Amino acid sequence: MNKREFLKGAIFFFPAAGMLKALAESAAQAATEPTGSAPKAAPGATKGYDPASHYYGMGVDVDKCIGCNRCAVACKAENNVPDEPFYFRTWVERYTIGRDGDATVENISLGTAREVAQDAREVIRTFFVPKLCNHCANPPCVQVCPVKATFTTEDGAVIVDSKRCIGCRYCIQACPYGARYLHPETKTADKCTFCYHRLVKGLQPACVEVCPTQARIFGDLKSRASRLVRFRRLNKLHVLKPQLNTEPKVYYANLDGEVR
Repeated sequence: MNKREFLKGAIFFFPAAGMLKALAESAAQAATEPTGSAPKAAPGATKGYDPASHYYGMGVDVDKCIGCNRCAVACKAENNVPDEPFYFRTWVERYTIGRDGDATVENISLGTAREVAQDAREVIRTFFVPKLCNHCANPPCVQVCPVKATFTTEDGAVIVDSKRCIGCRYCIQACPYGARYLHPETKTADKCTFCYHRLVKGLQPACVEVCPTQARIFGDLKSRASRLVRFRRLNKLHVLKPQLNTEPKVYYANLDGEVR
């Protein structure tokens, strides 16, 4: 039995908080890194890349999203996300607002869209909202991970170290945005990384690069020349579930109050 299997079994067998703390400390000490603290940059960062010089975030202009779903398709291809429609790092939701004030929400990234008979005269507004990991500055997923496999890099990305993850699913349950899933092959948590392997090479995330209407805006919050900095300055922005104080770094412009 390897270390991952032992820790996973121990966590489910001893659910007490004290034991979880002990296991976390033990796992951190047993890790190959000299300390249990999170690395400054994610594994695979390009030599010479300085994470301290960057702080990444993303903007979404809801009025520009046309629901083409190219972002979700490109993300799967770029990050080897399983083909099954219920696995995704980013997805698009369609909101339909009726005259009675009720909102109908459908995830259009789940494959073939369901045909719903609806009188157009009863629909006030229909719009699309792209969603993904919010790369929170105060992420609950990082707080609950017993082996520190989920961590925040110095440049603001929330990353999962698949070599350290034991697949306990605590982070999946803790994420209030439903942005994580358990990879069926690796049995470890998986999520959006802002395409970190591209960022360290000076490239944009795949979803941003393929968006035909530029509904997604990615940038460095430390750079005055960043498109994201301009986007934040020129728009009234909202974040998802602000009452949770997770401090998301995905900012929405023209967000309807029905979106949660």
